[in-house]
Formats: sequence, structure tokens, C-alpha cells
Amino acid sequence: MIAADAVLTASGTATLEALLLKRPMVVGYRLDAFAYRLVKVLNLIKVPQVAMANILAGRELAPEFIQDRCRAELMGPALLALMADEPRLAEIRETYAGIHRQLRRDAGRQAAQALLELAAGP
Repeated sequence: MIAADAVLTASGTATLEALLLKRPMVVGYRLDAFAYRLVKVLNLIKVPQVAMANILAGRELAPEFIQDRCRAELMGPALLALMADEPRLAEIRETYAGIHRQLRRDAGRQAAQALLELAAGP
């Protein structure tokens, strides 16, 4: 993924990985037809987007192709159009970089401090 200019991915943690790498993406996801109908009928999805990257961004930066729209003839052109839109790519990278900065909490230093405290004993 790090070597890619853009990513075609399934919804899930892979979208977070692409976001952290600041890679523009197109997201697809398809459930079993019965499970999808059940989720829709029971109104179990409460967010406007399903991709973690879009949820964190608060808007759809990565086009989502869910269920019946999760088809190569729709996703391929969307990915090519995204890769050709330089202003949009710049906006996506900038937004992803901002989200990455927000998520970073100096975890390495915090982990080292916790280990030192554990090693010091009670």
C-alpha cells in the first residue's frame, strides 16, 4: 500500500491504514444479501459512511461502493477519476495528514514510560 499512488480497498481497518499513509482510496464492501437486508431493515447502520477513513474525516473523501454498487465497472472509473483530480488528491492528503496528527499521541514515549514504571516496581 505504501508504494501505491491510490488504493482500491475493502471497508475496515485497511481504510485507516490507507489514511495513515495518506493514500487516496476507493472503498468497496459487500455483505451476504440476507445480512445486508437485515441490517437495513433493523436500521443498524447509524453513520452516513461506512469506511473508517470517511468516518474520521466526517465526510466522504473516499468514494464508497456498498453492496450492489460494489462492482468493478463502477469502482474502476471512480478510482481513475480520483487519480486524475489533482486538487482533490491534495485535499485528501492534507485532510488525512491532519487526522494522522490528531491520532498521534506520542504512543512510543508513553509506552516506554509505562515500562519504566513497571520495571521500577511498586
